Amino acid sequence: MKKILALCLVAATAGMLFAQSISDPNPETVGADSAMLSLREVSIDKFEREGSWYVHMSPDDGVIAARLFDGAPAMKEPLPEDEGQEDIDTQVLGVRVDFFRRGVDSFTITSGRPLPIEGTVKTVSVWVCGRNQDHDMYLLVQDYFGRNFELYMGSLGFSGWKKLTCVIPPSPDGEHGIVQSSAYYGDKPGLKILGFRVDCNPMKARGQFYMYFDDLRAVTDLYDMENHDEDDMSDNW
Repeated sequence: MKKILALCLVAATAGMLFAQSISDPNPETVGADSAMLSLREVSIDKFEREGSWYVHMSPDDGVIAARLFDGAPAMKEPLPEDEGQEDIDTQVLGVRVDFFRRGVDSFTITSGRPLPIEGTVKTVSVWVCGRNQDHDMYLLVQDYFGRNFELYMGSLGFSGWKKLTCVIPPSPDGEHGIVQSSAYYGDKPGLKILGFRVDCNPMKARGQFYMYFDDLRAVTDLYDMENHDEDDMSDNW
């Protein structure tokens, strides 16, 4: 009996640790195989330019539109370099979907051009205003070799603003998975943000659905760039 209780206790502890590692991604431990890290949170897009994001869905499923609105999440904290410049970050991207009927629908919100991120990206986050509908949102990225991937960001089953974050899984061998750099092909930025896809819950895909985006950011490791010797050439020609 004591052995059974001990095994149950060990299993429960392991389950709690595993659950915590999934629900609370820590960029400092994602793919970290050495102490040589220089993590920095950088801004990718603030959704301030009209016409820089496009929306699309099948015309058989419904109609979709997007435009900018004045506003911002009250809980958002500016980056150190943006402090005192809040007057230039005043808008958010709004998306409206009018469904024709309930079904297995999806729609995309994509940037007018891929958004490159320097360094080795650990996490990507974006503020999203949901309407408490259980639709699932995915991040669309392109790796160093031009391969497209999608990463789950979370459910839109919440009200108001919420910061959604996803971890960029490291490549196990530099060839498979999401590869962000290669010693064989120069030192160009390896990860690009393409946009987002929302897969709709068939039971909730009806009527009108609204959502809003603001402040797309990434936590990236800039160690190699910050420690690049001044007299060393850049392999980007």
